[in-house]
Amino acid sequence: MIMKHFMGKTNLPIVGILCDLEQIGPHPFHIAGNKYIQAVIDAAGCIPILIPAMAEQTHFEYLLTFIDGILLPGGYSMVDPLNYQKEEAIEGTKLDIDRDKTSFGLIKQATKNGVPILAICRGFQEMNVAFGGTLHQELHKKNIYQEHRENKSLSLNEQYADSHQVNLIPTGQLSKIINSPTMKVNSLHTQGVDKLADNLAVEAMSEDGLCEAFSVINAKAFSMAVQWHPEWKVKNNKHNGELFAAFGTACKARQTARKNNG
Repeated sequence: MIMKHFMGKTNLPIVGILCDLEQIGPHPFHIAGNKYIQAVIDAAGCIPILIPAMAEQTHFEYLLTFIDGILLPGGYSMVDPLNYQKEEAIEGTKLDIDRDKTSFGLIKQATKNGVPILAICRGFQEMNVAFGGTLHQELHKKNIYQEHRENKSLSLNEQYADSHQVNLIPTGQLSKIINSPTMKVNSLHTQGVDKLADNLAVEAMSEDGLCEAFSVINAKAFSMAVQWHPEWKVKNNKHNGELFAAFGTACKARQTARKNNG
């Protein structure tokens, strides 16, 4: 299906999607959700490739010489809190140390090289930690926040339905993309921002005061992270489609600059 989609389209930007490392049966697999891959194709207008979670065997600088954008997707694991504090993860927490290491390397090198980044949910949390921020491990145990987790007893359509409103910062980059002071978003996360890294700027807040989107201050290219899942049925959601389209435009600009300098 993907090959058929791209037939005759030989000049599209390439977006690298970071994989999770998952144990499936007796074997480890590097995997990425189809919804992210499809959103890159349908809404960003780019060609997706998968980046395995193998930090020690990945030459980040070389990899980014032929990639025009990075997508950091959501995932079922949590960012290891030892990356931002001395206390270990709460017992029973699902971790993906290999993804943590790979994402931090990608984020830092991509930002340095001016490669566009779109980070979603876990990717949003990774970006904050990569730049020195911290996270709440369990938002639902903080009395100041509403429930941000999904109800896993519901169908996927119900879990990914709009859950609450976010308020966009009027002077921010996201408000220029969305062209609206507010938008409705879904909510399927346990962790959330505690301290935002110093070089990140808030782009949207939920009504309970939680940071829901941020950008990298003075970034060389599009560098946006959102806590919700804009990839879900993106073609049916105007605002989320605009976010992916803006990412795709930035990837196209990166591709043009890369070819002109190559």
